[in-house]
Amino acid sequence: MSTDAWPKGNPAGRGFGPSWPLRGLDDAAAAPPARLWRLLLWVRVLLALALLAMEGVGWYHGQTGAWVLVLCALFVAWTVVGLALGPPAHTAGVWSPLWLLTVWADLAVFAALEVLAPGGLNFTPLFVWPVLLAAVLGPPRLALGAAAAGTLVLLSRAAAVDTLGGAAWLQAGVTGTGLFAVALLAAHLTTRLAAEAAAARHGEALARLQTEVNRLIARGLQEGIVVTDASGAPRYVNPTAARMLGVGEVGGPAADDPDVLAQAVGHTPAWQVLARWLAGAPPASAHDLALPLADGRQRRVRVQPQRADVGDGLTADVLLLQDLHALEQRIHTEKLAAMGRVSAAVAHEIRNPLAAIAQASALLQEDDPSAAQRRLLTLIEQNVRRLARTVDDVLEAARNPWSDAVTGSAGVLALDPFVDAVLRDWLAQRPQGARLQTSLAAPSAQVRFDPEHLRRVLVNLLDNADRHASASPGAIQVETHSNAHHAHLTVWSDSPPIGAPLRDHLFEPFASAHSRSSGLGLFLSRELCQRYHASLHHEVVTRAGRAGNAFVVSVPLSTPSEP
Repeated sequence: MSTDAWPKGNPAGRGFGPSWPLRGLDDAAAAPPARLWRLLLWVRVLLALALLAMEGVGWYHGQTGAWVLVLCALFVAWTVVGLALGPPAHTAGVWSPLWLLTVWADLAVFAALEVLAPGGLNFTPLFVWPVLLAAVLGPPRLALGAAAAGTLVLLSRAAAVDTLGGAAWLQAGVTGTGLFAVALLAAHLTTRLAAEAAAARHGEALARLQTEVNRLIARGLQEGIVVTDASGAPRYVNPTAARMLGVGEVGGPAADDPDVLAQAVGHTPAWQVLARWLAGAPPASAHDLALPLADGRQRRVRVQPQRADVGDGLTADVLLLQDLHALEQRIHTEKLAAMGRVSAAVAHEIRNPLAAIAQASALLQEDDPSAAQRRLLTLIEQNVRRLARTVDDVLEAARNPWSDAVTGSAGVLALDPFVDAVLRDWLAQRPQGARLQTSLAAPSAQVRFDPEHLRRVLVNLLDNADRHASASPGAIQVETHSNAHHAHLTVWSDSPPIGAPLRDHLFEPFASAHSRSSGLGLFLSRELCQRYHASLHHEVVTRAGRAGNAFVVSVPLSTPSEP
């Protein structure tokens, strides 16, 4: 982003910080603060009361006329009423009603007292007040206008009582110069203070914004982050670090609150071990620790400490945590991915023995085999065809995405009868009893899908469920239903929760939590679904009080107009 958005002279622009402007701060800084406005209005009331008291003493001794006392009393009443006035907007002009009722009204009262009041009293110092009020709260033109008006009043008074060039003229000139000096200096100081206040508010807003940005960044990291103060107490913990250190699921807004997470982490057994290690002057290099969890298990964590020191005794330790199990999983996945780069060549090599097996089976069929031998040969041929199609699909997935032309060549299937037939074949090989429950509720749903491909997807999901589900009744559930546009096939099992590191790569090739698994089943199943504009996704679903994993295949319905 460009840094042109920063105001010139803004200290935040010289350091690290976002380069976008914070709208609303400039307008807020230009308007006078309500607290300062109220303070000056109260000073105005006190000034009016002091003037009334002084003129009351003069009237009591016969030195001031009654009209002067009445004018001062009206001025006091007007200043009290003025307390109800709100601060002016930063766009208010010199002749706005608010300035007419304050600055210009005060000038008019002081001018009347200066020109008309008997007794020879000098009201010249009072002209400083409206000039100061205008300089502090209003635009510079208002302050200069008030100084000019006060100077004209003093000059007119001098013209009435003295000849040109006399002492009264000199006094009026000196006082007018002072009024202009007060206007300029007060306006300059006020502008500078307002700029500093705006910069402080801007910096505070930037600090809040940067804190929120840091929170969002830390929340999305797969590595844990713990920040401790000089005493070793945790002050900031991101959600990943909280999970590594044994903090259970925190719901609601507290799940992202670093203070709540830091407080929870501070009471875990894992933190006690980590704190003792940190207090023992750990090395700057990474170190592997086995941290105890509340349930008695241990979690192996790699800790990378870093010290932040800004001087003045302000220090903090930043701990970067990595779950070694997840790290080993990623390394294993990368190794399998590297192996996958040669899968196309291996698939080509598999084709030749498959062709030989198919040819040998065909030759044996010509030798008039017995019924038992014929069944075995048929089984060999079926599995050879399936394996050949798997090789073809792996090669095609490695070369190019599925095309719409291939999709259009697929036939239309009645979903429920097809699923029922696949389940019968699968149960013949893997009897389940009450462990498997079915609910086929899409009797009229028809989908465009190659039968062998849909069979392979469903069998893959059933095999996964059979491998991970418990032995209790209803541990595996197969369901179908449809809506206006899609048919949905769901395979649910009460299998253990899938860890976050694996869940993020669940449908990637060669990603598996088992060392003996290639991790191709879910990847190929999703690829086959996408070939027919279908989707395959994972959900965490609780049924009858049992948490489990559901894999849902969503297929567009085939309309009657389709061939």
